[in-house]
Amino acid sequence: MTADFKEELSRLEQCGRLRQLRPLAGRRGCRIQYQGREMLNLTSNDYLGIAGDALLLSRFYEGMGSSASLLDDYGLGAASSRLLAGDTDLAHRLEEELALAYSSSGRSVALLFNSGYHANIGILPALLDKNDLILSDKLNHASIHDGLRLCRAEHKRFQHCDYDQLERLLADNRHRYERVVIVSESVFSMDGDVADLGRLVQLKKEFDALLYLDEAHAVGLYGERGLGKAEEQGVVADIDLLVGTFGKALASLGAFVICGQDIHDYLVNHSRSLIFTTAAPPVVLNWNRLVFQQQQAMAEQRRHLAILAQQLRHSLRRFNLPAAGNTNIIPLIIGDDQETVRIAETLQGQGFLIFPVRPPAVPEGTARFRLSLTADMSWQDLQGLPEILARELAASQQG
Repeated sequence: MTADFKEELSRLEQCGRLRQLRPLAGRRGCRIQYQGREMLNLTSNDYLGIAGDALLLSRFYEGMGSSASLLDDYGLGAASSRLLAGDTDLAHRLEEELALAYSSSGRSVALLFNSGYHANIGILPALLDKNDLILSDKLNHASIHDGLRLCRAEHKRFQHCDYDQLERLLADNRHRYERVVIVSESVFSMDGDVADLGRLVQLKKEFDALLYLDEAHAVGLYGERGLGKAEEQGVVADIDLLVGTFGKALASLGAFVICGQDIHDYLVNHSRSLIFTTAAPPVVLNWNRLVFQQQQAMAEQRRHLAILAQQLRHSLRRFNLPAAGNTNIIPLIIGDDQETVRIAETLQGQGFLIFPVRPPAVPEGTARFRLSLTADMSWQDLQGLPEILARELAASQQG
């Protein structure tokens, strides 16, 4: 049996798809050390620069000295699930703050999960049964696809952002099912493009469906208070299940869903990824409260990041490089797996930490770089990158 594993690992290595863990250290803002060298980190999801903000982290830990209850505020382990002995006042205060931010009318509530993955594999399987249907964007995150596999409901995938096809699927199938849920990300993590939330809301209403929106790569970056694309486009109240994470722009771990009270209570009783896992420790919940409050006032960082992404796209196009998407995530499709690995290693030698993204994380034949910009970068950090990329891609084509 182990020989089969070794053979598969050898095959992955030969075709340029072998994945390995890569320890990083020495984080300093948007720079980090890899293999003994400091590099500009273009692989991070630290979109607002919070994870690299040593001053904010120091301010957080200064509170330990004045904390009247060290274990309640900074404890490192919950030691139980929330439904046993792992629930805390901190968790409830964080949920209340989230619900208040997303619903000033008080119609929605929030429920915490330990990660975006826990949310996406735990919510739909809990809510839906064999008489229900899920319609999911083909390029939704892998955690959503895993949630579909765990769900007893039937599911169909529509082509990426093809809302005409989605409408046809709704027209052909809605009458056959008790409940239908449309599932989409708002910002797609590997393509850096954005869903048409207005169209999704219109289809949801027309066909009496529910709308599940994953805002993992939008929370912190869009909207006046950084609540995501739903806030920016004015449709928060129309989203039945809005999932956000702390693990990207908010520089922590954990996730939440904004939903109605009945759905919240149903999930508490039926979502296995919530019920059967140890709760997040107090120190994480406390940090999450701080960064959620902090990011709501980071409008300047959001504006800076949008300008920086625009500058880099413009510069890449000057070198005839296809810079797809319209967010701070800029995909550059190379195609061949091994060539993508080779160019990534060359870029690392030039001081840019870029790792190759290969199937199955992306479709076959679309191995790429996912250039992830963060608000603590400047144009001076990036301005040499387009020319180096253009040179390496030209050499690759000639070879």
